[in-house]
Amino acid sequence: MSLKNLRKKIANNPRLNSAVEGLFARYVRFAFRTSRFDRTGCAEMDACVARGEPVIFVVWHQRLIMAPFMFNAPEGARICALTSAARAGRLAGQILVRLGWETIPMSSHKRHVTLSREVLKRIKQGSSIGIAADGPRGPARVSSTVPIIWARTSGARVFTVAFAQKRVIRFPTWDKQMLPLPFSRGVITCAEWTEEVPRKPSEEQMETLRLSIEGALDNITDAADTALGKPSENPNH
Repeated sequence: MSLKNLRKKIANNPRLNSAVEGLFARYVRFAFRTSRFDRTGCAEMDACVARGEPVIFVVWHQRLIMAPFMFNAPEGARICALTSAARAGRLAGQILVRLGWETIPMSSHKRHVTLSREVLKRIKQGSSIGIAADGPRGPARVSSTVPIIWARTSGARVFTVAFAQKRVIRFPTWDKQMLPLPFSRGVITCAEWTEEVPRKPSEEQMETLRLSIEGALDNITDAADTALGKPSENPNH
């Protein structure tokens, strides 16, 4: 059996996948609980969720693994993440599920209108929506227009969020995915993106808005790194 076929066989093994998902979820929870995190700028997002107002939560894919702990939701609050339907995306999605989130798999075979209906349905049911702005394939820290589309369609408020930690593991992925280490110190930062999205934006307006949310997410992520005395990790600077 070739190495490629072996990897495929492992990836398609439900029992093994479940074990890996559980291991990662327990590890991330342990790393968070044994570290000291300061939350800054999150009061308004927390207040929205506490009163049952769904929000759109935007983060860079590199720091997505800690998203359930960046989003400080009261018991019973719902948040749903858009994840890739590919193997890696399914794995990440199930880890988020084990940490309390719901997921909506995105697929190239799923029509955009079908996905839109599902997202709007979840928002109407009171679920907030979590989006990795550059996911699932990148390029790193280049935002898609997805957060803008959902903001326009739903009318929900948009919050950019980031975490940084003194000590992390970086995976050899396209965005150098960060995994927190236990017994460390970190920060979680948040800022509302307040640009008005027209009902029918032109291509030029959409690009301006895309660059705006990309810049806002860069700023909040760099602020998290700076708070710990770390240099910016933006590959585009």
